[in-house]
Amino acid sequence: MSDNGGAPELIALDVDGTLMPTGEPMSERVVAAVHAAVAAGAHVVVTTGRTVLKTRPVLAELGLVAGHALCSNGAVHMDVAGGHPVAVHAFDPAPAVRALRDLFPEMILAVERVGIGTWATGFSPGEYDVGGEYLVVDDRTLCSAPTPRLNGWWPEGSTEELRRLLTFLRVPDASWVYGEYGPWLTVSRHGVSKGWALERLRTALGVPAAATLAIGDGYNDREMLTWAAHSVAMANGPAEIRDLADEVTADVTADGVAKILERWFRP
Repeated sequence: MSDNGGAPELIALDVDGTLMPTGEPMSERVVAAVHAAVAAGAHVVVTTGRTVLKTRPVLAELGLVAGHALCSNGAVHMDVAGGHPVAVHAFDPAPAVRALRDLFPEMILAVERVGIGTWATGFSPGEYDVGGEYLVVDDRTLCSAPTPRLNGWWPEGSTEELRRLLTFLRVPDASWVYGEYGPWLTVSRHGVSKGWALERLRTALGVPAAATLAIGDGYNDREMLTWAAHSVAMANGPAEIRDLADEVTADVTADGVAKILERWFRP
């Protein structure tokens, strides 16, 4: 990849399904491998769909005290040392809300309020917990301020039907990605993705493009994996994400991230 025995200099790591199973702690082996990469001088960048509020505990668990994290699928750039966002790429959610209401009248919609919590039109499954306060509001209030992320949950729908109907969604200033499990989606500003944010960060840090590594497992990791010089998918990821990557590592429950990092960084 580069000097230092070909070791990557910028390492992008997804969280849920990659660093750890959702809702479970990270293994000691994964934490040790990340520590070894940081000690060797690599930029380890937690790159996640989580909000700033939900990313902070991950950084603490990893023992990361400096550097950068990319939250909300790249829409929020977080300073690790300060624990706060340094850049927020927001959009007007109103056009997307109107378009989604036409396709999915009963969809529960939620917008992120950075560093504060969530405004939502109802209560969603736990995977939409972004931390902080949770206020139930109407569509008008939901659309009253820019947001880096709009989530949608279709309580009565199927994943397959959601994906079919999304082919009819037309919102020029927005991009969206659906989840791996269940009828939900995330909408962001057009063009904003993990890969987009990582390229901006790579350029700012002066890291050669050839010295980048990304490890992920989900549909929201697609752009991140195509961005990296070397991309690794988790064995627990969907088939099309595994097919997209340069290689597939072990399942998240079998320390797949550590097995990759240990090639260059020995704890």
